[in-house]
Amino acid sequence: MNYESIKGSVAVLISGGVDSAVVVHLLCEAGVKPDLHYIKIGMDGEDSSCTAEEDIELSEATARKYGLKLEVTDLQKEYWEQVVGYAIERIKKGLTPNPDVMCNRLIKFGAFEEKVGCHYDYIATGHYATNVIRDGKMWLGTAKDPVKDQTDFLAQLSYKQLSHTLFPIGHLMKEEVRQIALDAKLPSARRKDSQGICFLGKINYNDFIRRFMGEQEGKIIDIETGKVVGKHKGFWFHTIGQRKGLGLSGGPWFVVKKNIKKNIIFVANGWNTQLQYGHDFRLADFHFITEPLPVQKGEEPMPIQFKVRHVDHFMPGTISLDDEGYHIHSDAPIQGIAPGQFGCIYDADATVCYGSGEIGIYKMKNEG
Repeated sequence: MNYESIKGSVAVLISGGVDSAVVVHLLCEAGVKPDLHYIKIGMDGEDSSCTAEEDIELSEATARKYGLKLEVTDLQKEYWEQVVGYAIERIKKGLTPNPDVMCNRLIKFGAFEEKVGCHYDYIATGHYATNVIRDGKMWLGTAKDPVKDQTDFLAQLSYKQLSHTLFPIGHLMKEEVRQIALDAKLPSARRKDSQGICFLGKINYNDFIRRFMGEQEGKIIDIETGKVVGKHKGFWFHTIGQRKGLGLSGGPWFVVKKNIKKNIIFVANGWNTQLQYGHDFRLADFHFITEPLPVQKGEEPMPIQFKVRHVDHFMPGTISLDDEGYHIHSDAPIQGIAPGQFGCIYDADATVCYGSGEIGIYKMKNEG
């Protein structure tokens, strides 16, 4: 997209990181003078907080450098009611939620849009994605850098949300973004990329879960022998495909199944165990961004590429539609298909994203 041709007002969601700062730089270089907005979602005080002080300081420094206005929008209440509420509800059911996906849908492009974004013609972000126009419609396009591609985090956006969102760095490789920041002497140019779940900050994930779910001792059973090989403190601390944090000797051990009612974790031993792999899964409540998938019930499976978690590559497979919904078959075995995560569907050459749905188990080797 030619940002020099933009007509109208632009808001940039700035985080204090290098990516959103480069967005500001590129827009200003193109003659666009955006307003900057920092969304505050971390809770102040207590051990569950993530402090926003450094983020805001760097954002303010970027605003000063370009003579722009910065506003801090407090969406802590909305975040903890909607996103954290969603995560805890899924965890209680034994599922593996993805809070960052719902943060984009409900907060950055939801609550922010309702309070602030609705007053702007465009919202620009530092996500690694692109805007693709096909037949006069906007599509969520994949990033030039496949390792940094973040379309899986954006695949629950509505068409309305996508249609006035800009992704100015999606056509760049990460090293190019970093070099632009260094050349422009941006305040966050040398800041490391953030890691982990957005609402946790520095808090340990298990500590966060323990706060809401507590602990309840249960058995860890070797699924092949039926023997009890250890104990755990609650199925909610574990997810399908997990290897670390089980406290078992003679590993590697992988979580391959959970019995929620009996609070039992089933594990399989060895790097080559096939019990942790599957080729098939279903997607519930599939969310289409621009148009529905061009696949009809009873037709031949459609070639696609997909992601089942935030990884640095796309996986080839097919999608079909039957009486039970959408069924995805992977060409290669998939490790740790975790119900509750989002399966993100792309066209055959991984150019555009159709949308995503919540993963459910289907014909997996660890089902029984």
